[in-house]
Amino acid sequence: MMWRPMLVVGLGSFIGGALRYSLSMWMRPLCTQGFPWATLIVNLLGCVVFGVVMGLFSKCSSPTHTVCLLLTTGVCGGFTTFSTFAYEGIQLLYQGNIMLCAVYVFLSVILGLVLIASAYCSV
Repeated sequence: MMWRPMLVVGLGSFIGGALRYSLSMWMRPLCTQGFPWATLIVNLLGCVVFGVVMGLFSKCSSPTHTVCLLLTTGVCGGFTTFSTFAYEGIQLLYQGNIMLCAVYVFLSVILGLVLIASAYCSV
């Protein structure tokens, strides 16, 4: 039954994508021009949620694969966005903001790794 996991991931992706869009629209007036704060926060928040979910499921004696799939591949996958991260990094470079680009990439990658590891280990 391959259709069930695909529907679960699709539902989660819809939820995650809608949440990402809503958060980005809410943050738009709060963000300073020139730095992609919304994408950075969305991706880092997604790392924390992913780490917590995986940490919890790693401790379950009988984890529910469907719920894990819904929350990780579905919701977190739909919520976070590597393509937007890459696009905004390139835009910073095109605008001549090499230092801002380096800070953005560093924060996104290093903090993302730290947050997943911290969230996973703290559960």
